Amino acid sequence: MISRTLSAGHGMVARIVSTSRIDGDFSVRRDPGDLQPLRAAVVSGPWTWLDQVHGSGVVVVESPGQWAGRAADAAVTATPGCVLAIHTADCAPVVIIGSGAIGVAHVGWRGIVAGVVPATVHAIRRIGADGPLSAHLGPCIRADSYEFGLDELDAVAAVAGDSVRGVTIDGRPALDMGAAVAAVWSELATDAVIDSGLDTARPDFFSHRTRADRGRQATVVWLEVLS
Repeated sequence: MISRTLSAGHGMVARIVSTSRIDGDFSVRRDPGDLQPLRAAVVSGPWTWLDQVHGSGVVVVESPGQWAGRAADAAVTATPGCVLAIHTADCAPVVIIGSGAIGVAHVGWRGIVAGVVPATVHAIRRIGADGPLSAHLGPCIRADSYEFGLDELDAVAAVAGDSVRGVTIDGRPALDMGAAVAAVWSELATDAVIDSGLDTARPDFFSHRTRADRGRQATVVWLEVLS
């Protein structure tokens, strides 16, 4: 597991955890009894996990586990102890930290086109986040391994600009998801995205694109009150 602790203002910190293959398969399609011990090893208590549909829907979570299983691609909260989770195997998990509120978004190419990142930012602002926001990009597939159709690449570039156009390691057209997230974020905030640099094409992560993996890693965030 990769964990970070960041200030979230208002006497709180945000805890962020990203899992990898060695931590187990967090796919929500698994038996809940198999998932429970994996989740407890990250953080105890009910999780708000989503039926991710590659859109721009955002849920506002006010109690632990609220909206678990809801069809959406992002969740936000200003309530300490509410665990927000995104599950990925190539798409980009993006955690957003504000003063007094947090959010997490599942960002694939369709999510970029649909506007899930600005939708998450607007939701965080509505629940009271003040001051600057920071964005943190977790493990996702990188352009070296992400060959992409030209029509779909044009659709992403129409929203995020030509910086999203990359090439694979063997010179084929590719989508640069890191650049896509950075481009849409630049329209919303002055600070750059903090990129983990982690690539799901590496064997220590699950990857649908490179290995047809059915497993998923989790990116989880919650608020804690400082004692």
